[in-house]
This record gives sequence, C-alpha cells and structure tokens, in this order.
Amino acid sequence: MTPAQRAHGAMLLFSILVAGSFSLGGLIANDIAPMALNAVRFVIAAVVIGAVAGLTGQIRGSYYQAPWRYLVLGAFFASYFVLMFYGLQTADPVSASAVFTLTPVLSGVFGYLLLRQVTSPRMALALCIGAAGALWVIFRADLAALRAFDIGRGEAIYFVGCVAHAIYTPLVRRMNRGESAIGFTFGTLVAGALLLLVVGWGDIWATDWANLPLLVWVGLFYVAIFASAVTFVLLQFASLHLPATKVMAYTYLTPSWVIIWQVALGNPAPRGLVLVGIALTVMALVLLLEDAAKPGSRVRA
Repeated sequence: MTPAQRAHGAMLLFSILVAGSFSLGGLIANDIAPMALNAVRFVIAAVVIGAVAGLTGQIRGSYYQAPWRYLVLGAFFASYFVLMFYGLQTADPVSASAVFTLTPVLSGVFGYLLLRQVTSPRMALALCIGAAGALWVIFRADLAALRAFDIGRGEAIYFVGCVAHAIYTPLVRRMNRGESAIGFTFGTLVAGALLLLVVGWGDIWATDWANLPLLVWVGLFYVAIFASAVTFVLLQFASLHLPATKVMAYTYLTPSWVIIWQVALGNPAPRGLVLVGIALTVMALVLLLEDAAKPGSRVRA
C-alpha cells in the first residue's frame, strides 16, 4: 500500500471520528464553556500523543528548532474547535453542518494560495457532487428545510472557524520539515494547549469541574482522545501525502457518519431518499480517487 493510499484510509477514519464529535459535542455544548472544554481537550490529547511519541522515539530535539510553526498551527486548529462550540451554542446543528461542507472548497483556495496546488476539472466536479450529496444528507432530503436555510450569528461564527480549519490543512504541509506525523502533532497540540490555557484561563477557573454531568466528561474524553489526538495524527499524516482539497474532501462523508452515530444513539433512521445523498458523497470520493490515480492529473495524490 502506497503512502497516498494509506492517507486516504486515514481520512476515512478521520471522517468517522469527527462525526462522533458532532453527535456527542452537540449534547454538551451548553454545559461547559467552549474555551474551558477545548483547553482541557488539548491538554489531554497532548499527554496521550506525547506518551505515544515518547514510547516510539518520535520526539527529537531537531523537530522543534522553529517552535513558531507549532504556535501558528496550534492557533488555527484551536480556533476552529473553539469557534465550532461557540457557534453550536446558538446555531441550529443542521445549519452548522451545512457550513462545514464549505471547508473542502475553502481548502482548495488556500491550497492554491499557500502551495500552488491546482484543482483539476475532474476534482472540481467531484467537490461539487460531494457538496450536493452532503447538503442532501444534512437536510434529510427535505427541500422545504433547504429553502428555509437562514444564516444566523452562530453560523457566521462557525464559518470563521471553518476558514481557520481550511488554512490549517495546507499549512501542515508547508511548515513540516521532515517530522513524523506523531511528533509534529505533539508539537501542535502542546502549542494549542498553551494558547488556550492562557486565553481561556478565566473560563477554566470559573468552571465547576466537580459538578459537571457525567455526559460532559464522556464527551470531553471522546473529543480529547478520539476526535483530537487520533484525528490530529490522521490529518497530519494525510496532509503530508495528499493535496489539501483531497484531504478536506473527506468531510463530505461526515454527515453520513453522523446519521449512523445518531441511529446508534437511539434516534430514528433517516428516510430512504437520504440514501441518495450518501450515494453522491461516495461518488465524489470515487472521482477523487480516480483523479489521484490518473497519470496526467495536475495535482498528484
């Protein structure tokens, strides 16, 4: 299996784990301050990844010769997570998920600006099909819900977070100097944790940690370990081997996985028409994979 193929597999797993963070995160968004939640989230994730990196010998002094890189990356990724939870406090989850589907297109723009990665016509078609399928899934095949879509303050806040996420992806590739995915992730997590501890200290101090509901702790450890530590490594690895647009294209699968998560949590299964949207997202990924395999592709995987 080539590094590019492993990167595609990493992003498939990434989309599954991120979907879980939407389902669980939506349940606890109003029970804890976003800054406090994400500060602890980054600290836990940094400890987990640091332990793995230490045990596998992937922490080396040479990795951290330019620490400013990690501060920049940590700031962008921490901003995404904080703004996501701030947005979910007032935004309807459906509308917020619709905003999230703009991330691959934004990644394509910043991938060109930062890395001169050019999106081929076939890839652009795939992104459009994936966006259409994701929206169809997000709005559960309800055209009335789609027509009623309204951008509010929460959606606007989350959109800024998605812009930060889209910038982060090509920055990983540009700023990496040969570090392993785990070592590079550890540096990013430590920097993000330090920034959040400083900026969010007021919220951290004001939080009644001893009396938080059990569900908050479950959600916190899930987003810290699975939706942060693990997905950070997956995203770092994929960003080193795939163009930014292809990396973020896997976000189109997230709504489909969210439905599966929701059913697993006891919610009713979606209507049959929603499966049309799932099929479109799968079609988009097939087009992306074929585009990556074509010898004449302008952007290689």
